[in-house]
Amino acid sequence: MEFRFFEIYRNWDYVTLLMQGAGMSAMLTLCGGVIGFAFAIVLSWARHMQIRIAAPLATAYVEFIRNTPLIVQLFFVAFGLPLLLGYAWPFWAHALLALALNFSAYFAEILRAGFRSVDTGQREAAEALGLRPITAFRLIVVPQAIGRMFPSLSSQFVFLFLTTGIIAEIGVRDLTNAGMFIDSRTFRTFEVYITLTVIYISISLLYKAAMAGLYRWRFPWAELGR
Repeated sequence: MEFRFFEIYRNWDYVTLLMQGAGMSAMLTLCGGVIGFAFAIVLSWARHMQIRIAAPLATAYVEFIRNTPLIVQLFFVAFGLPLLLGYAWPFWAHALLALALNFSAYFAEILRAGFRSVDTGQREAAEALGLRPITAFRLIVVPQAIGRMFPSLSSQFVFLFLTTGIIAEIGVRDLTNAGMFIDSRTFRTFEVYITLTVIYISISLLYKAAMAGLYRWRFPWAELGR
């Protein structure tokens, strides 16, 4: 019996499906990361500055997200919130919201460590020169914290990208969903998942290269100080 490997590439529809799935996974990860990072700055600022009411709420949120599985959060966002609030979104939008919430908690914890690493004397000196506390925090503390913690943020971002295959469970047509569909039609499981592995590794390496370039561009002083 003849053994023929990579048989799925003989069907252009399967190749197209994999490309579309990879694009969906990359897009949702990037958008979720940007939204989550913006929210993480607010969360970490509230905790770092010990804002009354906001700080305990931010702490509770971060601990809740970091101590529950992503799939539980995903199912709650996709099926629980629409039932409670009475709205209807496409599944990709539910996945984006769940990823953004998940990203924000992990990013917030990293940023909080970065904020604590900045000498408080710098913020106090800025305030003594007439800058408002929020302005001093934004111009003095935030850039240094992000620069110092950027490698950790990048690693966490790539790690979270590799967990996004879970969104296939709610029917989002991401890369994992595409692989599962092709496998169900061809029964070439080994071939399909080897292909998925190569694609996930390739996208991860692209993200790492992009993050490294952004780091050298935006934080050259941090690179020189290492």
